[in-house]
Amino acid sequence: MNSKSALLEKHDTPNSIPFWDAFKFWLKLGFISFGGPAGQIAIMHQELVEKRRWISEQRFLHALNFCMLLPGPEAQQLATYFGWLMHRGLGGIVAGVLFVAPSLFILITLSWVYISYGDVPVVAGVFYGIKPAITAVIIHAAYRIGSRAIKNGLLFSILVAAFLSIFIFKVPFPIIVICAAVIGFVGGRISPDKFKAGGGHAAEDKSFGPALIDDDTPVPNHAKFSINKLIRAVTIGFILWLVPMFLLNHFYGWDHTLTQMGWFFTKAALVTFGGAYAVLPYVYQGAIENYSWVTPAQMIDGLALGETTPGPLIMVVAFVAFIGGYINNLFGPDQLFLAGAVAACLVTWFTFLPSFLFIFAGGPFIETTHGNLKFTAPLTAITAAVVGVIINLALFFGYHVLWPQGFSGTFDWASALITISATIALFYFKQNLLHVIVVCGLLGLAIKTIGL
Repeated sequence: MNSKSALLEKHDTPNSIPFWDAFKFWLKLGFISFGGPAGQIAIMHQELVEKRRWISEQRFLHALNFCMLLPGPEAQQLATYFGWLMHRGLGGIVAGVLFVAPSLFILITLSWVYISYGDVPVVAGVFYGIKPAITAVIIHAAYRIGSRAIKNGLLFSILVAAFLSIFIFKVPFPIIVICAAVIGFVGGRISPDKFKAGGGHAAEDKSFGPALIDDDTPVPNHAKFSINKLIRAVTIGFILWLVPMFLLNHFYGWDHTLTQMGWFFTKAALVTFGGAYAVLPYVYQGAIENYSWVTPAQMIDGLALGETTPGPLIMVVAFVAFIGGYINNLFGPDQLFLAGAVAACLVTWFTFLPSFLFIFAGGPFIETTHGNLKFTAPLTAITAAVVGVIINLALFFGYHVLWPQGFSGTFDWASALITISATIALFYFKQNLLHVIVVCGLLGLAIKTIGL
């Protein structure tokens, strides 16, 4: 009997992976998932495929390609997918929630410290250095996404059109996404070669030995597709969204801050194709310009906190909600922390609920078909448009960092030097993002301490 046969005889079903072993791994992952989606996916691959051999390489990539097609945080969705595959719905919920929960609690605490003590010289100095670093981080993100997505002149034209639409004409982000999707849908049929995504994870073909859930492991009953399962998942997901929205509208009214946050971040969760940086332009457009929940400077600070905590970067929405709930004094002047914490938890619910729905509704279809899932033409066009929108976001942040009082004020040379240094560190020296942010924070503290 070969080693693979022996392993499969001992562990003949996905459920043979002990639930509490998986629980401990998902809990650990929630606290160590730094580095954005790329780092988080790399950690899962190393643990699940290489070390523990719970999942085969091809099974991992198959699920990853599916999650990358979805709006929302692909790393959190991937964790939810494998939790569901191994231990049914409960496993998916545990994996998805533990991926997010540590970040939520940490961000609520840091948001409270920020809004309460942000004017303390030490805190202000650190954030002074972090803000330019975040501008460099966004520039780097635009480059990373663009270098993979923009493969020809047509996709570059979509990028430029998206940039001009939001920069000059202030077109809402969802409209840009819809238009790009339509262009991709039509263009993919007229000129399919122009909309083929380059690279991608599916190109890899490696094996790390037999896995408990291997390439040829039969699909468990709970992961087999059926119309009834699809209808049940969609119905439950809709009820879980509708009930809190109904209660918010009933007790507070449609125009209340909490109700509007629930509605706004539901929409954000459904249009965030292209990863966490894709949602940021939509959030700043709504949270800053339309609702005034945060200021531009606070948004940059929130992104800095999101980059330096574990969990998906999209958790910056918890910071936005906390600040919005806190400054709007939702529950009275004696309960400011409670207002912020409730708003952060509520927004996290509405932001991540669609991610669970996508996995529980779409997972059985993906497991049953086992095809080689590729990026569609609409998604390719959307990704190109997202790059243009992220470039606009970098300019937006750069403006508020380098001219904090506007163009009529003085140019901040110290911030400019930090921005340039951080950009060089990321592009040329390939430094770890977290290390760059920490060093820039210390530089900011030093600059403020000596009074420059």
